[in-house]
Amino acid sequence: MTNDNIQTNAFVAKNDIRAQFSQAMSAMYKEEVPAYGALMDLVADVNAVSLEQDKYLHEQLTHTDGLARITEERHGAIRVGTEKELFTLRRLFAVMGMEPVSYYDLSVAGIPVHSTAFRPVDEADLNQNPFRIFTSLLRLELIEDEDLRAAAQEVLDNREIFTTAALNLIDRAEAQGGLNAEDAAQFVTEALETFRWHSKANIDRELYNRLHDEHRLIADIVSFHGPHINHLTPRTLDIDAVQVDMPKRGIDPKAVIEGPPQRKCPILLRQTSFKALEEKVFFKQADGSWEEGSHTARFGEIEQRGIALTPKGRALYDELLDKTRAAVRAGEGAYEDLLVESFAAFPDSYEELRAEGLAFFRYSLSEKGAEIAKSVGISGTVDGLLEAGILRMDPIVYEDFLPVSAAGIFQSNLGDGGAEVVYSNPSQAAFETALGAKVLDELALYAKLEQASLTDCYERLSAKSLKSEAPVAA
Repeated sequence: MTNDNIQTNAFVAKNDIRAQFSQAMSAMYKEEVPAYGALMDLVADVNAVSLEQDKYLHEQLTHTDGLARITEERHGAIRVGTEKELFTLRRLFAVMGMEPVSYYDLSVAGIPVHSTAFRPVDEADLNQNPFRIFTSLLRLELIEDEDLRAAAQEVLDNREIFTTAALNLIDRAEAQGGLNAEDAAQFVTEALETFRWHSKANIDRELYNRLHDEHRLIADIVSFHGPHINHLTPRTLDIDAVQVDMPKRGIDPKAVIEGPPQRKCPILLRQTSFKALEEKVFFKQADGSWEEGSHTARFGEIEQRGIALTPKGRALYDELLDKTRAAVRAGEGAYEDLLVESFAAFPDSYEELRAEGLAFFRYSLSEKGAEIAKSVGISGTVDGLLEAGILRMDPIVYEDFLPVSAAGIFQSNLGDGGAEVVYSNPSQAAFETALGAKVLDELALYAKLEQASLTDCYERLSAKSLKSEAPVAA
């Protein structure tokens, strides 16, 4: 075999395929939803100011290799209608090095779907391109109207959301362990078709209206050729500044930022969005002609990511969020004010978060520690080595999602119409059966990342013990 043939047949790295797909998706969505381009410009401007004004943040991102990923970072969201569609999506995303992480039950908020997030899981892969797709599966079994459920099922059973070429390339990637450059480029082109907007509905207006009256999201999932991308979300370093500046650029934001309140040390995920667009669509008529109508589904979202929380931290977060919502229901004040009041109980320094075991950290050697590692070994506890300036700690970025926040974003963009149905009925086992795989545990992934960073420090320092204990003298 010649060198030319070796080069031609070499597999393209999954990270590179994911980066190509992410860029292609962004370009397509910018063309379909021009307001998304304005949003990207706003986020880029806010991020530039944040990095200029916050030297600590700039240094932290530089040290953890997180700076380069900011401009490329975004997540998309889609909704599919059948188990077969979800199963094939898992295979499609695997070609790009994306795995299903976490189970989200949105039925608790009256939305008849359950979800996962497809994303890379290794730190190096995340730093190269952290693109994610939040993917929801419609739960038709939660619709009580049997006739409506059957009609929706028939429509979904008769559609194919993947091109033949995309399916063939997925088969090829699985059979041979990857795709060469030519196949990878075609794969990106063909996969993109699944997420493209189609203005012509698969159904007539009468069925659309029935689905819409049951739940707007059901109408969105069932009525069209495929799971058009319904938002594409850039990452900002200051979501409060974005929220304030959106109206200045002619963008109408939702009223409340979802997630925790503004803090010195951001935790988990905060999200906001501009309101969904009312778009022209066409419905089939019996004579084969098309009747003009409208549909509201796609919107623009922005996110700010903070530190990942441990199980203890998540329990405290949920407790304070529940406390806030109970106070709102009791009429004790405005949501945003009560949220700030409740979260005063959540420590707001990285030192406190670590000391109380509330968050995950990435450990590395300081300059002093690196010099010591070159010559002599040293042992001690994590606390003692931090105190001695031998170790440094940096927040591990939360890469996942919050079901209450996701539901809040969905609901704010569905409008006030439609039945207010409560569907609380989680079923992770059924979701994983449809998926054809177990979802990964996000908390286990963060714990693994933290421990790997400690192990690396341990090996470099030749320390005997790196456990979190009481501080020891330097």
